Amino acid sequence: MKAIMMTAIGNPDVLELHDIDEPEISTATQIKVRLKAAGVNPVDTKIRRNGLLFGNPLPAVLGCDGAGEVVATGSAVSQFKPGDKVWFCHGGLGREQGNYAEYTVIDQRWVSLMPQTSSFIEAAAMPLVLITAWGALFDRGGLQSGQTVLIHAGAGGVGHVAIQLAKLKGARVITTVSSEQKAEFAKAMGADEAILYTQGSFVDAVNTLTDGKGANLVFDTVGAEVFKESISATAHFGRLVTLLDPGELNLAEARMRNLLIGFELMLTPMLRDLHEERDKHVEILKQCAQWLEQGLLKTHISKQLPLAEAAKAHELIETGHSTGKIVLAA
Repeated sequence: MKAIMMTAIGNPDVLELHDIDEPEISTATQIKVRLKAAGVNPVDTKIRRNGLLFGNPLPAVLGCDGAGEVVATGSAVSQFKPGDKVWFCHGGLGREQGNYAEYTVIDQRWVSLMPQTSSFIEAAAMPLVLITAWGALFDRGGLQSGQTVLIHAGAGGVGHVAIQLAKLKGARVITTVSSEQKAEFAKAMGADEAILYTQGSFVDAVNTLTDGKGANLVFDTVGAEVFKESISATAHFGRLVTLLDPGELNLAEARMRNLLIGFELMLTPMLRDLHEERDKHVEILKQCAQWLEQGLLKTHISKQLPLAEAAKAHELIETGHSTGKIVLAA
């Protein structure tokens, strides 16, 4: 089968198209999937630049997000049959094969039926960002109806999904973006207010919009400097959740505000084999599939590329300016 192999640690050109053996079912509960599409996420580019998250040797196939059609099942598979359309977040970290390929094998436990209204391209774009946004907003952030949430980078892959999930919860959503075009996009996703961080302090803007109270929850998808500034945009007794390492910080103001600070790394259950937590991820996909079928959720695909152009997809992500998601068609 065709697959994109990470042949070394380095720039996007270490991603090469190769012919490799198709994976085969080896346990009774596995299914074999003909991959139709693979989502591309920032974590893929970080692994390419820094190395696999497991100690296995290169080359390796990257890509956590996949969508495709079941073509074979193990003898004990009870949930799926050939022809079923499925989506999942699995592999691509250096142990199990990732989804930049034409086929994969996966235990039925980690798979869910795709939304009936979604294409393979749309479905492949969604699992990692849905699970990430859900975890940050609801599990770590405790977001409730009527609260105000500040979502940084609302036009990004995680951000545009987080806006929609927060609105489904009944929250007021403020977001930060870099341009008027992205502000319009974020509002189309449901944001109540979009702040152009290029035109002034987002902290001042948030505090103006909230009568000086700040947001009950701030969701940082950007990094250390934004995290640091966000402390003063978070309401007293509020929550500040980040996807990234904030580095060494003076947390005196966070302490004064009695903030709860949380981290969201949706890969943890895969990296630490926390199977019950991974079960929750599948439940999230099942719930989101219903919302997608009802038209309450949607994804924005900024670029669809053939599998062979995985390196170009990585280049686009690493600009930091892409809107929505980038997907490879297998």
